[in-house]
Amino acid sequence: MDIHMSDIMLHIDEDLNHREQLIIESQMRNQAGVIGLGYHATQPHLMIVGYDIDATTPKTLLHAVNDFGLHAQLVGFL
Repeated sequence: MDIHMSDIMLHIDEDLNHREQLIIESQMRNQAGVIGLGYHATQPHLMIVGYDIDATTPKTLLHAVNDFGLHAQLVGFL
């Protein structure tokens, strides 16, 4: 099985503490197509999500974060 992987960066407006980051990370890992994710080391409001392009889209992942009650934007997308 081939996986066609890409990644996106999401800017999360809210200041999340470590516990909140772990909760969102866990919820995002349950989204279809998510392969892995983490937060930028020096800018924790930036989430990097690796995903299978055949299973999900950047917009779907953005909506998932927003559905968790956060305000986020895709970085570098028009």
